[in-house]
Amino acid sequence: MFSATIAGSLPKPSWLAETQKLWPQWKAEGAELAQAKQDATLLWIKAQEDAGLDVIGDGEQSRQHFVHGFLEQVEGIDFAHKVKMGIRDNRYDAMVPQVVAPLRLKGRVHAGEAQLLRARTGKKIKFTLPGPMTIVDTVADRFYGDKVKMAMAFAELLNIEALALQADGVDIIQFDEPAFNVYMKDAADWGVQALERAAQGLTCTTAVHICYGYGIQANVDWKATLGEEWRQYELVFPALARSSIDQVSLECFHSHVPPQLMKLLDGKDVMVGVIDVASDVIETPEQVADTIGEALKYVPLQRLLPCTNCGMAPMDREVARLKLEALGKGAALARARYGS
Repeated sequence: MFSATIAGSLPKPSWLAETQKLWPQWKAEGAELAQAKQDATLLWIKAQEDAGLDVIGDGEQSRQHFVHGFLEQVEGIDFAHKVKMGIRDNRYDAMVPQVVAPLRLKGRVHAGEAQLLRARTGKKIKFTLPGPMTIVDTVADRFYGDKVKMAMAFAELLNIEALALQADGVDIIQFDEPAFNVYMKDAADWGVQALERAAQGLTCTTAVHICYGYGIQANVDWKATLGEEWRQYELVFPALARSSIDQVSLECFHSHVPPQLMKLLDGKDVMVGVIDVASDVIETPEQVADTIGEALKYVPLQRLLPCTNCGMAPMDREVARLKLEALGKGAALARARYGS
């Protein structure tokens, strides 16, 4: 009951990469960098277990960015000539690689990270991949000339890696689709279809994470323009409820998302965001349990999974660790309060 987990990313230690940045530069190269990535992953596995979390992730310690970490192993993408592009409907600019040829995987993408995670914890493990629609919004297309066609091409590659991750022993494969909250009509029209193509044939648990973004200033400023009610989920949740995806992750605590929108996900497990990643204030276990209690008005007890609102990559490392502790203690408190 109330199996607690993170959305995906965790801060990188200062000896691995620049801190509190979305696209941090690595502090080492070659074999030294590979070892540092493993060390950081082990550190966060232990931190999650110590915090009492039930589903453990790798914290995306081996990826510079949640999208580009996958793209680096894809042929047909030019990383040498990045261009500036407005992403998430021009919410902020980023230097992105260009798609210049047919897309193909070079080989396995995340075998090392998944196998390390599986070997070092006896708990359930979750591995995150970028969703096809969000990838399309984070690259410059110089080849396909059609967003849907390119999204389906990426979905096929994601599916190959997802099936391999399942074979590595991953229990939950989550696709991250923040673009679903930006291009809502497209998400309902073809984004969910591309997502299902990425998850095709999987027998492990499948999930999608849809958030309002990392706690960076551009996202904070955008949220301030959304008014007293954030109803973006309302346009996408019905399509997801009809989909084959098992779990849906959403923002809740300190957001203006009307909690009753969770009812639109009837039949799905709901990862409810009980930890605010846009604030350094540490939640109390009581606040976490209260948020879970509010969500229980709309989500059946057996389907509610407490989670972070989004990834924690740009956060201070100690703040993130304390928030993990609050998540674990809050979930335990909720079990005592609401469990039969």
